[in-house]
Amino acid sequence: MTRTLETPDTPDFPDIPGTPDTDSARAALEIASEYADTALLNHSVRSYAFGARYAADHGLEYDAELFYVSALLHDLGLTAPFDSHTLPFEEAGGHVARVLTAGLGWPAARRARAAEVIVLHMRDDVTAAEDAESHLLQVGTSADVSGLRVAAFDPSFTAGLLAAYPRGTFGGDFLALVEDQAARKPDCAAAAYVAGGAAVRIAANPLERM
Repeated sequence: MTRTLETPDTPDFPDIPGTPDTDSARAALEIASEYADTALLNHSVRSYAFGARYAADHGLEYDAELFYVSALLHDLGLTAPFDSHTLPFEEAGGHVARVLTAGLGWPAARRARAAEVIVLHMRDDVTAAEDAESHLLQVGTSADVSGLRVAAFDPSFTAGLLAAYPRGTFGGDFLALVEDQAARKPDCAAAAYVAGGAAVRIAANPLERM
């Protein structure tokens, strides 16, 4: 069983399981909506949705609030106000999460977990047994960016998710953002991702043609 909070369904898309209705979740959505453009914001919501749906389908337990906050904030390091000239974007995003959740009263250990989940989403080696929330963010982001595991989701779920949170120009926009990160920070995870064929994987994503 998925460990979720007692919350109503998301009004726009009722099939996202366990979407938290807490002050922290609302604050994360407000901040993400303020700083991310529509394409990047919708990607963040879809990443949470794919991860949460995956957890429900596989009976994984996770902290819904921690996962949601991390998912909504995970790419803010790609936005101009939070882009760091020295840190990889995921580390910069982790610091955004630390600051926001500190203001929300999260204890230090929980703030550190939010940052850790965001940093680890750019790795591909975290299992559900090791860290459920980091694994789910990896699942969600890789499904939305590259189409990994997309075929395993119910097609009606995927279609409904894209209708509620459209991709727009996300694929090309995201590729441009990570290529910029790679050019300026050649030792970062984004650089390895670009060198490993990001453009091909994004172009091949079936979501780009739905």
